Parts: sequence; structure tokens; C-alpha cells
Amino acid sequence: MDRIGQFLYDSRMQRSAPPLVPTWNLFGELGDLPDVIHCETIEARSRLHDWELAAHRHARLHQVLLLEDGGGTLHLEGTPRPLVSGTLVNVPMGVVHGFSFQPGTRGLVVTFAAEMLDQTLRPAEGLRDVLAQPALIPVNPETAATMAQIAQGFSSRTFGRAQILRSLAGLLLGQIAQTISETDPGGNRPVAPDLVARFELLIDQHLLDHWSVSDYASALAVSAAHLSRVTRNAAGRPASGLIEDRLVREARRNLVFTNLPVSRIAYALGFEDPAYFTRVFTRATGVSPRAFRQRLDGSM
Repeated sequence: MDRIGQFLYDSRMQRSAPPLVPTWNLFGELGDLPDVIHCETIEARSRLHDWELAAHRHARLHQVLLLEDGGGTLHLEGTPRPLVSGTLVNVPMGVVHGFSFQPGTRGLVVTFAAEMLDQTLRPAEGLRDVLAQPALIPVNPETAATMAQIAQGFSSRTFGRAQILRSLAGLLLGQIAQTISETDPGGNRPVAPDLVARFELLIDQHLLDHWSVSDYASALAVSAAHLSRVTRNAAGRPASGLIEDRLVREARRNLVFTNLPVSRIAYALGFEDPAYFTRVFTRATGVSPRAFRQRLDGSM
């Protein structure tokens, strides 16, 4: 069995025990993000669910919620937090959260794909670490104005739309990181377990080698079962799921931000057979690489 085959075998084996907290890909949806970013009103989604969104997490999405009017309760990692108008909520990937809104609550939700964060945030500047902190912060007029501009730009189909949204997304992320840093100058950041941090670092180093879960576990001097238990507790995903997420993230990043043919992307990611890459991508996302790119082209 080759490396990729072993990885898929490990992935199927690890998925026999689903996480207790559901993982949603989009704000209450299961579809992949088909745009530069996603923006919608709080009421558009919440009204469909009687203003209640059960506890869940997003595997590859980062969300920012601005509550403009109304109120409710944010359930963050099992802890209830009151929501009042003029509050901005930063929800990083993997954080368990849910909402109970008062009927009629108004506001905006902006969703960033992991690829957007990879493209926008430079590691040396430290914003990623700050934004990895779930936070409730008072919104300032500048940040609220940026959110409003994103909502307006998202609903338009004018020339330059994608570039404007990318620029506004970078501005919004910078504004939020700045406010979080000012609100928490001591840098009280939630830190993932050391084993998970080392595992994620190894994934970045060996992604193109297509290591199996057993390979990573051996390098970390733990068993594959223990590694998956730790990642499931920390991120809601088994070790194989984090490997797949990172691989698919890199594939999606290339599909979004380059014009490389699908076959070239497959070879660049270490796949010897582009058709096999297509099957892996489709199994993970529900759409083929070509269909994913076509959806992007149709919306940008």
C-alpha cells in the first residue's frame, strides 16, 4: 500500500468514532465556500432556526459576527456569554460555539476560508496568533464601517469586486487583531496542546510526503490512537482529519489563487495520478477540483 493509500485507510479507520460536536463548513450549511469571503445578515440564517444555532465548530472557516441591534447569548466552548448590541465576536477555526438570539436581532456575519487567512496573514507579523483567540470585543466605528463595506461589496457584481473584497477582508482582520491586542495586552492566548502544535508543524513540513498517521505518531513518539484522541479533543477531528484538512486547504488555495491546471496542482501536491487527486478532493469537499474552480469563477 502506497503512502496516500495508507493515509486514506487510516482516515477511514479513525472516522469510526464521530465527534460529539458537529462540524459545519459554512454558517449553518454543509457546502464549501464558493467566494472570496461570505457575508450574510444574522437574521437570514437565524430566523430559519428560530433564532437558535446549536453548538458546533468550523473545521476550515473563521467567522466574525457583528451584533448591531438586539441581543442574546453566545455559548463559547460550553460557557454562556451575554451578547449586546455593539459587540463583535471573533470565532476562530475549531472553536465550539453556538448562539441564542433574541428574535429580531440584526447584524452581520463575515466568514473567511482558511485559504484566505493563509494568503492574507504573514506569520512574522503575529496576527494569526492573535486572531486564534476567541473574543467578544466592543466594535469601534472603523471596524463597523468595514463590515458594512464588505456587506455592500459582497452583494454587488461590479468590476473589481473580488479585489475589493480581498482588500477589505485584510483590513477587517487587521482591525480585529488590533482591538483584541489592545483589549488583552497581556496576550492571554489559548494555546493548543503541545502535542497538537508539534503535530501541525510536522504536517506543514511533510505534507507533500503524504505521511500516514502512523508516520506522524512515530515521529512524535506516541501511538496513532493517542495522537487522534488528543487532536479530537483539541480540534474536534482525528489526526487523519487534520492531515486531510491541511492537504485539501493547500489544494483549494492553489485552485483559488492560481491559474494552474488541476493536473499541475495534483503533481505539485505529490500525487502521481491527477485522477486520484480528483477523487481525494471530491471525497473531502463534495465537489471536484474543476467544479470548485468553476463555482469560484461564476461568483467573482
